[in-house]
Amino acid sequence: MSPKNLKELKKIRKKLDKLDDSFIMLIKKRTILVKQVLKLKENKNQIIDNKRIKYILNLIKKKSIKNKIDPKITNRIWKNMIYSYIDFEKRNFRKK
Repeated sequence: MSPKNLKELKKIRKKLDKLDDSFIMLIKKRTILVKQVLKLKENKNQIIDNKRIKYILNLIKKKSIKNKIDPKITNRIWKNMIYSYIDFEKRNFRKK
């Protein structure tokens, strides 16, 4: 890689790192909301809502296409996030 390209790569990576910091804060906010939702669930079988998952993934696909983002990327990200939070809810569920 040329010195010029290497310099540009470092700049871009710095921007990516900064963006990652923003993602961390968004994940923190989302986790707070998921904890609130979890408190409302009375039974562990309420953790997975397949209709909601399907709705979210369809909505993300539409928004991705509208914003010219590859829907395969966003689908994978959202699926991972959804199932990560399902796991989180299962680990943190407290029977009332």
